[in-house]
Amino acid sequence: MLILADDSRIRELLGRFGLGYLRMEDTETIPGSYWGDFEAGLVGDRLYARRSTPLHSILHEACHWICMDQDRRARLHTDAGGDDAEEDAVCYLQILLADAIPGAGRERIFADMDDWGYSFRLGSARAWFEQDAEDARAWLIGHGLIDRDARPTWRVRL
Repeated sequence: MLILADDSRIRELLGRFGLGYLRMEDTETIPGSYWGDFEAGLVGDRLYARRSTPLHSILHEACHWICMDQDRRARLHTDAGGDDAEEDAVCYLQILLADAIPGAGRERIFADMDDWGYSFRLGSARAWFEQDAEDARAWLIGHGLIDRDARPTWRVRL
């Protein structure tokens, strides 16, 4: 799993969306972590992670925050909620955002998603993204989160 020693790029990336990033010590409990242990957590407009938190976890939780509407963001604590269509959009967007982080990229995120246990009908994150994610892409375009060329717009869902 990819763990970045320098989190300044993550902080910068999430800041473009208005999401704060707080790094916890590895001995501390992560506030708002749905999965516990070293997985990223969300409380309000803050994402919490440890140095040992994998990048795919940080990006996944950040993309939940980006993809949820304003009302859910205002009440957010731990469980991002959302439906299956939104979950697919979150997965798609996290892959796109990985390309914006030097040393990461979609190839690494595909592998980390598969290793963590994300499950897709076609058996892998890459196969899903390349062959079965048109609905996720359309959802993101429809909410103005990516453009028609699948580039992030750096906006959150309203």
